[in-house]
Amino acid sequence: MFKNMTDKTELRVARGAAAAAVIASGLLGIFSAQLGFVAQVVAFAFGLAAASLFPIIFLGIFWKRMNKEGAISSMLFGLITTFSYIYYFKFVDLDPTHWFLGVSPEGIGFVFMWISALIGIVVSLVTAPPPQDIQDLVEDIRVPGTRTPHGIADAGMAPMPAE
Repeated sequence: MFKNMTDKTELRVARGAAAAAVIASGLLGIFSAQLGFVAQVVAFAFGLAAASLFPIIFLGIFWKRMNKEGAISSMLFGLITTFSYIYYFKFVDLDPTHWFLGVSPEGIGFVFMWISALIGIVVSLVTAPPPQDIQDLVEDIRVPGTRTPHGIADAGMAPMPAE
């Protein structure tokens, strides 16, 4: 999407996104306090994070086969479905008898987290595995020192002698 973006432009976009997030968070904090639903907003935020970010972070660290396509599909599924569910049952259909498996909008992130992880696994298995150097890096993050003695060789220093 942004393959030809210069470092300067990328920095500006990142700063703009951070500023927008700060402003949106501030406004949400101000108005949610007036309406008395701070805990509900926090629950929504944790649900969105659980469904969209947790599966890819966890699988990215503990499963070498997780690839870009699996991570993107997992994250998009978790984000879109959780946000849609929250929006629908908070603003469109307020009847709790219609909730999926009887789960409230505040708790649906936990359910979608598992489905999102499954989608990430399936997509990763049906697409090409990540390059071997990435798989080695994941292994080194998970179990430090498996690739090099705690990254010493990567830092330009001589590796530690074998015992």
